[in-house]
Amino acid sequence: MFKNSYRLLPQRDFSTPRTPGLFVDSNNYHKGLSFDYIPNVTENDFTDTSQGWLSWICNLVVISLVYICTFLTFPITGWFVLKTVPNYQRIVVFRLGRICPPKGPGIVLVLPLIDQWQKVDLRTRAFNIPPCQVTTRDGGVLSVGADIQFRIWNPVLSVVSVQDLNASTRMTAQKALTHSLAKKTVREIQTERVKLGEYLGMDINEMTRPWGLEVDRVELTLGSLLKAPEESPSAPLIMPSAPGLEGLTGPIQQLAMHFLSHGATSRPQQEDSIAFTDELSSAAESVTATPGCVEELLSKVKLLLSESLVRQVGACYQFDISSGDGQQHRYYVDLSQGSGAAGEGSLCREPDVTLNMSDRDLLDMFQGELRPIAAFTSGRLKVQGDIKTAMKLEELIKLLKKHQL
Repeated sequence: MFKNSYRLLPQRDFSTPRTPGLFVDSNNYHKGLSFDYIPNVTENDFTDTSQGWLSWICNLVVISLVYICTFLTFPITGWFVLKTVPNYQRIVVFRLGRICPPKGPGIVLVLPLIDQWQKVDLRTRAFNIPPCQVTTRDGGVLSVGADIQFRIWNPVLSVVSVQDLNASTRMTAQKALTHSLAKKTVREIQTERVKLGEYLGMDINEMTRPWGLEVDRVELTLGSLLKAPEESPSAPLIMPSAPGLEGLTGPIQQLAMHFLSHGATSRPQQEDSIAFTDELSSAAESVTATPGCVEELLSKVKLLLSESLVRQVGACYQFDISSGDGQQHRYYVDLSQGSGAAGEGSLCREPDVTLNMSDRDLLDMFQGELRPIAAFTSGRLKVQGDIKTAMKLEELIKLLKKHQL
């Protein structure tokens, strides 16, 4: 009569392969042994078929006695057995060691002595994977991290399937990140960051759904390029590995792509592609910039100052310029009030943005030969302040270039 009260879990034969194949009988193969103790909770079926009839009768007697004692002493036990559960939480109850359906929201009854319970938060939570080194398919080494948002869709599975849900999810996400990106090239990672984040979320979901967890969003954060890949003419890098590139993550990268796409749409006669040239390796002009050239440029800027330009930009800039002979010069362009002002020296108040660059790069930028976003990504322009406010200088550059034509 006790033969059905307990059933030993089947054991694997470690002399045979772990997965069914050509030489393994799939009928005798047992998979998922670590989840044999979990009922079919995904279909809201909490019946335990391994429980014998004698064990079922004993459980029924004990539960009935606890119910009777609880109701007889209810004014006192009411403080201990009634729990308030908010909408964003559920209570997972183990009654005499066996799982019960989740309870909540509202007021739920938890029996004393025989019930063990645990609260589960269903709200979306987030964590970040710190930047780690990923060796890509083309031999490059890239520093890549990720921001991940997830939530619990099945509170019972999140309790009975995994011991430490947060640590297991972090480890699984980091392993999936390095494994999936190792199959891509540096160029693919840089150009398809959003798509790779979606694919990575699906890969993580396949491993975490048995734990009652679902990943809502994965955003890759690209760091610096630690080792350049084996370059080929057919697959050039989209973003150069230069100082200041590691700042192009998140909103700044989106801002860079905005300016690049704006420049591509303004020239419809070209092909629908984006190509970057290495401006650092371009041949330098024989004429060296002098402070007089900068003063001449500043006089042209003064002629273009107007109230409409001030309304478009609405910020003041300070330029710390280094000349070829090692001297430092300071200029300002105030487009925050009135008709604007420009000159040599420092502002009377704190500037909104301070830009550090050489005099040659300053002339190239205001003459339209060097775009501000390209100078920033290549490290030739250093910005102290809001990057979006700094990029508003392009309005002045466009106006200056228009009057030079």
